[in-house]
Amino acid sequence: GLTATGEGSALEAVGCEVYEVRGSGVQVTGRATAHLTDCDVHRTTGDGVTLDTDAVLTLADCRIHDIPENAVDLRSRSVLTLTRTTVRQFGRNGLSVWDPGTRVDANQCEIFDSTGDYPAVWVSDGATAVLDSCRVHDVPDALFVLDRGSRVDVVDSDLSQVRNTAVSVSDGATAQLDDCRIRDAATGAWFRDHGSGGTLNNCTLDGNRTGVIVTKGADPTIERCTVDSPSEAGVYVSAGGRGSFLNCRVTGSAGYGFHVIDGCRTTLRKCRTERCARGGYEFADGGPDTAYDSGPLVEDCTGDESTGLTAPAAPEPVVQTAAQSPGLLGSIPGQRTTEQEPLIASAAAPDPARTSKAVLGELDALVGLDSVKREVRALTDMIEVGRRRQRAGLKAASVKRHLVFTGSPGTGKTTVARLYGEILASLGVLDKGHLVEVSRVDLVGEHIGSTAIRTQEAFQRAHGGVLFIDEAYALSPEDAGRDFGKEAIDTLVKLMEDQRESVVVIVAGYTAEMERFLSVNPGVASRFSRTITFGDYGPGELLRIVEQQADEHEYRLAEGTSEALTKYFTEIPKGPAFGNGRTARQTFEAMVERHASRVAQLADPSTDDLTLLYPEDLPGLP
Repeated sequence: GLTATGEGSALEAVGCEVYEVRGSGVQVTGRATAHLTDCDVHRTTGDGVTLDTDAVLTLADCRIHDIPENAVDLRSRSVLTLTRTTVRQFGRNGLSVWDPGTRVDANQCEIFDSTGDYPAVWVSDGATAVLDSCRVHDVPDALFVLDRGSRVDVVDSDLSQVRNTAVSVSDGATAQLDDCRIRDAATGAWFRDHGSGGTLNNCTLDGNRTGVIVTKGADPTIERCTVDSPSEAGVYVSAGGRGSFLNCRVTGSAGYGFHVIDGCRTTLRKCRTERCARGGYEFADGGPDTAYDSGPLVEDCTGDESTGLTAPAAPEPVVQTAAQSPGLLGSIPGQRTTEQEPLIASAAAPDPARTSKAVLGELDALVGLDSVKREVRALTDMIEVGRRRQRAGLKAASVKRHLVFTGSPGTGKTTVARLYGEILASLGVLDKGHLVEVSRVDLVGEHIGSTAIRTQEAFQRAHGGVLFIDEAYALSPEDAGRDFGKEAIDTLVKLMEDQRESVVVIVAGYTAEMERFLSVNPGVASRFSRTITFGDYGPGELLRIVEQQADEHEYRLAEGTSEALTKYFTEIPKGPAFGNGRTARQTFEAMVERHASRVAQLADPSTDDLTLLYPEDLPGLP
């Protein structure tokens, strides 16, 4: 309908209507800017509004509705400001926000009435979203924030009538909610895995099935929050989840107030439970192997059934483990496990070192990537034989350890980088082998001199490990001009030589863009030993990923579902938005949501009803 593209291009629309467009309603790309005031965008065949490559858009008093795809999709450092704007009746995401440096600021906006099975607000790959005085309601999921560096800040906002999870935080992302209200959701907030966290401060969670879930090493801070009338549990912590709950209150729970199992090291301080049907606090260990010092840390907590409470001082549980309610996690989509395993905190070493054989075994277990596995094994063999030759008093061939990874998103580049660092640590080549992931926004400053400082700081964090630079080609844009990316490249080239024994650098990105990047920067190209290409997954490999997800989350594929999935992955568009492994996992999550909607209508579902995924659970092709 409306397009603005190219630096210096600008578009202003006031009181306009954009509708019945074959494609996107509004498209702003290539550093163009646009302002829309009191406009309607509706009945498109594609996304309502798209932003890409440093685009800047302001929407004030606008209405975006009846969109079959994403209402608003923005990527590649685009910036969107929404004020008093409504987004409704969208088939995929209301706001879809991707990539480091991409940002949405929404004030007094309303996002509601989803017609699909996708989160209303999706923030990933290092993007940022800020919602101030907003309402998100009548949607499958309200906020999904995932990937390290991704962040959502929500202030004085309402999230309600959410069929699944109101706030989902995974893969190292962060969510900060202040003075918010979360009502009538299956789960109020779910912090899913290692590195994922943030803060809920002075929030009210009312009438949800479960108020807060913390699992798999996630470590949020929940402070001065009230969970009222949960139908299953106020707070549920399991599978190595942590979390700190300070001055929190659970009232009127139909189950437990605080339910902490598996010996999770959760902190409860000055918390209070009232009128919880099964008890205010339930602590249960993880069995005979639970460490002596595991279990919750409890201080000054009370419940109306007792005047005080202390955590278990020994491996024995305070009370027997209660049977988990079958619906506690059952109707919520499983954790999004990507090829990006939870990233290791930049300042910390990984868990106790494994042998290179064990790490290579994990590499071999990944779906597909046969050529990648051969390349990594060949490199590992070269390094190992070199060490043996040195011990035998022989000369060892010099092996450059810096690598280039090329390929589409979702093909496992970050996971392989993490495993590569662990392999080098197991061989004694690196001290720690931890992974520090950065992109242009982490390395390039706003003024002369600041870029070199940022780049040096990134190297310092990666000392003894791997510095993974995603979308490295963004450091050398085609229309660079006076861009500070060149300063980052010059600093990188010098540090890669000066610290070649203590830091391994991996640069990654799309194949064509990385080829251009290396060709225009011969100084960078000379520092790398080899390029490893990550091919797109085929339909059979995508099917295997779904099968793994189903097995992990205790689902089964009914007869005919595997064939339907293969056909689905054969026909799905393979354009720039295709996410490979991520697409497979999103497909599984969509199937679980559709399965839940179907089974929820059954009065007395059988085990097969609760576990079998049928071809009709597949979402429509995008």
